[in-house]
Amino acid sequence: MSQRFLLTIAAWAGACFVVYATQCPPRDRPTFPILSNLEHVAAFAVLGALFCLAYPRRTSAVLIFVLGSAALLEVLQLLTPDRHARTLDALQKVVGGAAGVFAGRVILYFDRARSWFQV
Repeated sequence: MSQRFLLTIAAWAGACFVVYATQCPPRDRPTFPILSNLEHVAAFAVLGALFCLAYPRRTSAVLIFVLGSAALLEVLQLLTPDRHARTLDALQKVVGGAAGVFAGRVILYFDRARSWFQV
């Protein structure tokens, strides 16, 4: 299997996990031993980086998808009685997603730059 294929699987699996963690009842929600604010940022940063690396020629589509899903998942919490949507949570997810896409672009840039100097 190619590296790109594995990145694509990881990106979509990560997206499924984030959707589940965002929409499931609080008692079923996976938690990590870090602050929830940092958890939001980290989850979407990883998601943004994975999608950016999986789809390197579609950065604007990746950015729209990651940032849009951050906002949409927060709005969907308004439809569930046991979850609550907060503007701060949405902002943290958007910042994390943007940082992840930026990190993915940096990784791609340095990977490409490294190949320039190889003989």
